[in-house]
Amino acid sequence: MVAVKPSTLPLIALPYGTVLLPGVVLRIYISDRRDITSLLNKLSNNSSTLDATNVAIGLIPLRPPTEDSTRVIHEEGDEYEKDSSSRGTFSTKSLSQSALNVDPSSATVDELFTHGAVARIVGIEGSSQPDHAVGDASKSGDGLALVVEGVSRFAVKQFRQRTPWIEADVEHFVDEAIAPHDEHTIEQFLQLKALSRELVSLLRSSNGRGGIGLPPLMARRLEILIARKDVHDAGSLADFMVSAAETTFLERLEFLAAVTVPLRLEKAVLILTRQVELIKSAVQRRNSQNSPVPALVVVDRRNGPGARARGRRGISSGMGAEDEDVDEDEIEELVKTLKNAELSPEADRVAKRELQRLKRMSPVQAEYGVCRTYLETLAEIPWTKMTEENLGITTLARARKQLNDDHYGLEKIKKRLLEYLAVLRLKQQLEREREAAEKNTETEGKELVKASDVKAGNAFDSVPADRSKKRIVDKSPILLLVGPPGTGKTSLAKSVATALGRKFHRISLGGVRDEAEIRGHRRTYVAAMPGVIVNALKKVGVANPVILLDEIDKVGGANFHGDPSAAMLEVLDPEQNWSFTDHYINIPIDLSKVLFIATANSLDTIPPPLLDRMETIQLSGYTSVEKKHIASQYLIPKQLKSNGLSQDLVDLPEEAIYKIITSYTRESGVRNLEREVGSVCRAKAVEFSEAKDRNDLASYKPRVEVADLENILGIEKFDHELAERSNQPGVVTGLVAFSVGGTGAILFIETSFMPGNGKLQLTGKLGDVIKESVEVALTWVRAHAYVLGLTHHPDEDLVKNKNVHVHCPAGAVPKDGPSAGMAFTLALISLFSERRVAPTLAMTGEMSLRGKVTAVGGIKEKLIGALTAGVKTVLLPTHNKKDVKELPQEVKDGLEILYVRNIWEALKYVWPEWTIGEQNVGMLESRL
Repeated sequence: MVAVKPSTLPLIALPYGTVLLPGVVLRIYISDRRDITSLLNKLSNNSSTLDATNVAIGLIPLRPPTEDSTRVIHEEGDEYEKDSSSRGTFSTKSLSQSALNVDPSSATVDELFTHGAVARIVGIEGSSQPDHAVGDASKSGDGLALVVEGVSRFAVKQFRQRTPWIEADVEHFVDEAIAPHDEHTIEQFLQLKALSRELVSLLRSSNGRGGIGLPPLMARRLEILIARKDVHDAGSLADFMVSAAETTFLERLEFLAAVTVPLRLEKAVLILTRQVELIKSAVQRRNSQNSPVPALVVVDRRNGPGARARGRRGISSGMGAEDEDVDEDEIEELVKTLKNAELSPEADRVAKRELQRLKRMSPVQAEYGVCRTYLETLAEIPWTKMTEENLGITTLARARKQLNDDHYGLEKIKKRLLEYLAVLRLKQQLEREREAAEKNTETEGKELVKASDVKAGNAFDSVPADRSKKRIVDKSPILLLVGPPGTGKTSLAKSVATALGRKFHRISLGGVRDEAEIRGHRRTYVAAMPGVIVNALKKVGVANPVILLDEIDKVGGANFHGDPSAAMLEVLDPEQNWSFTDHYINIPIDLSKVLFIATANSLDTIPPPLLDRMETIQLSGYTSVEKKHIASQYLIPKQLKSNGLSQDLVDLPEEAIYKIITSYTRESGVRNLEREVGSVCRAKAVEFSEAKDRNDLASYKPRVEVADLENILGIEKFDHELAERSNQPGVVTGLVAFSVGGTGAILFIETSFMPGNGKLQLTGKLGDVIKESVEVALTWVRAHAYVLGLTHHPDEDLVKNKNVHVHCPAGAVPKDGPSAGMAFTLALISLFSERRVAPTLAMTGEMSLRGKVTAVGGIKEKLIGALTAGVKTVLLPTHNKKDVKELPQEVKDGLEILYVRNIWEALKYVWPEWTIGEQNVGMLESRL
C-alpha cells in the first residue's frame, strides 16, 4: 500500500451499520441530512454539475461502541479500537442499543471511525417530496438520495471543521502492485478467485430449486467479471466479493481498515470460505431432509440497516454495476404516476394486476423490465386528459380568420371545418344544459327526501336522477384531403389544429409495410412496442389532438408482415375507433375524440373499404391568379425572413411574379414557386451586401424587373406550348388531368397516314385504355366516312390501302385514361378531310361507338392547365356542366366553354362552315 500526500476532504458520516468499500455503489438518503445539503449547495456553486469525476467526498462510518475497549497499535502501524484480549480483530461483545439511534448528521468526531472511503458523486435520484406515510425515509427509501461510488481508502489524520459539515486532513492509500516473487500473496489471490467462482456456481445451481439463487444470466456476468481479474486487480476483487457476502458490521469495518492488499486478501478468503461452507451445508441438509436451500443473505449497502430482507434477491451491486435489488422507491414512484394518469376503469384494473406481479418479481428477471415498461407506457397514455375547449360566440369568427390568414382559397375545406366547429359548440351547449338540469333535479330530489322524513337506509332510493343516461358523444370526422403535391394539405392540417386550439401531431405513413407499426407488437415478442397511434397520443399528452396521417395512399398492401391498410380500418372508422385496441396495450383506447386528417395525392391506391370510412375533400391545383396571391401574401414574406431581408429591401412587382409563375414553374402547388422566390431573395441579399461593403447603398435597387429574372434565375424553363404549334390537318389539342408536375396540362394528338394495308400504329407510351379509345375513334370514322364525305361510295373502305399512325408527343411520359376519345375522332376526321383545327381549341371527353360524348373526370385540373397553356376555347361533355360551377372565376372568364352531347355537335363547333353536299354537318345528327 502506497500512502499518497495528505489532503483536506469534506467528510459525510454514514448511517450506523453502513460501510462503503472502493468500487461499490451506495445510495445515501438526504431528506434529513443538513450537513449533506449544505455540502451539495457549495459543490453546486463551484461546479456546473455534480455528475463529474472531479467531485470527490469522503464517506466515513460510525464507530461501534464496545465495552472495556482500549486503543492499541496494529501491526501495520495504524490505530484501531479493539478489545484488549484480541489482536487485529474487533470485540464482538454486545453493543449499546443507543448506538443504533445515532443521527449521522449530528455525529461528533469522537463517534466516527478512523478510516473511510473516498467516493465520487454519481448523481441524485428520487423525489424531492417524500411520502412519510410509509415510515421513516431512511428506512423506506422515500425522498432524495445521493448516489456515490467508492474510489479509494483513506485514514483521518486531523479534523479541521465540525460544522456545517465535517472536514479533515486525510491520508490516501493506493494499492501497490504485487511483486512477482510474492508467492504467498499470489496464492491468496488464486484461492480468492477460486472461492469466488465456487460461490457464484453454488448460487446459480440453487436458483429455482427451493432457494433464491442467482439467475443464469447474472451468474454468467459475474463469472466473466471474476475471470477477467488478474493479480493486479486482487484488491478490487476482494472489495467486491466482501461487499457481496454476508458479514457483520465489525468485520466490514476491519476490512475497510485493511489498507494493504495481502491483508485484505487474507480476510476475504476467510469470509468467502465461511460463506461457501454455509451454502454447502444448507444444500446437504436439503438433500437429506428435503428442505429448501437458504439463499445467500446479502447486505444492501445502499440503505444501511433494515435492508437485509431485500438482499435475498441476489448479490448486491459492486464495481459500479447495476443494482439487481428491487428498488422500492422507484415502485412507489410508479404507483404515484399511475394514480395521476387518470386511467380508464379497465386500464386501472390491468395496471393494478401488473403492479402486483411487478412487486413479486426480482429485478434480474427478464420479465421485470417488460412489465415495468408496460406500466410506464400505460401511465403515459392520456386516457381521459383532454385539451379544454372554450367554444364561445367568437370561436367561428376566430377560426375563419385563422384559416384565411394561413391559406388562400380552399373554400370547401374551410367550410367543412367551420361546420364541425359549429356542431361541436352546439353539442357542448346541450351538454352543459343537460348537466345543469340533472343537478337541479338531484337537488330537488334531496330536498323532497329530507322533507318526507323517511328512513335513512332508503332515503335516496326515490331520487329521480337518471344515472344511466349517456353523455352526448362527440365523434370527430375523419377528413381525407386529396390533391397534387404542394397544394397545402399538410400545412392546412396544422392551421386546423391552431383554429381549434388543440395539439397537433403528424404521422408519416409513406412506405409503412408492417401491420405492427399501426397496431403495435404483442408483448410476447422481444423489443415489443406500441404502434404509431398510441405513440402519437403519448407525445401530445391529450386524448383529443389533431393527428395528421400523411401520405395515406403510400401505405403498403398485404404482405407477409400483414396488411397495414387493413389495420387502419378500425382507426379511421367513427363507429369503431372509440374502442381501438393496440396489440401491445391490449386495452381499448378511445380515439373518437381525435380529429384525424389524412392526406393523399391519389385515390387509386387506397383500398375501397378504407376510402369509405373517410370524408374525401378534393384540393385542386392553384391558378395563376391564386399563385400570385399566395406569393404576395405568404411566400415572399416568408423568404424575406428566411434570408435576413426586410420588406423594404426587395420589391417584386406583379408582372415579375407572373413571369416566374408562367416561365419558371409549372406545377399544381407552390413549392417550386417558393424556391424560385427564394433564389430571387438570395440574389438581392448578395447585391445589398456588396453595396453595403462598398458603402454605396444608393446604388442598390430593391425593385426586381422582369428583365432581371433571366440573370437571376437563368433562361426560361417553360415555353408557351401553343405559340409554336403549326395549324396542320390531323393535329388536335387534348387535355389531361395530371401531368408530371401533378397538375392539368394539354396533350397534343398527331395523326398521319401512308400507303399500306389498313394497319393502325400507336406511339407515345399509351396505356391500354387510351389505345382502345383510338380504335373506337377509327372505327367510327370508317363507319361514317361516306356520310362525312371522306369516301365516294358507301361500301368503300377509308383505310383499305392506308396505314394510320397516331402519336402523342412526350413519348417518355406514360398516358392512359378514358378521356381522349373525342379528340382522337376529330384528329382522324381532320386528317382525312384535310381540314385544320384551331390550335387554341382544346377538348376532352370519351366517345362511345355510337358517337355519344360521355363525361370524364378532372375537369378543374384540365381547364386550369388549358388556361395556363394559352387555350381560348374548350369542348366539354354536356354531363360535365355541373363540374364547371366549382371552377375559379379566373378560369371561367378566361375560357370559352362549349358543351357537346355527341360528335356531330363537336363537328359543328370545330368547323361551322363545313357543308357536305348541300347539308351542314350540324344537321346530319338526325340521320343517326
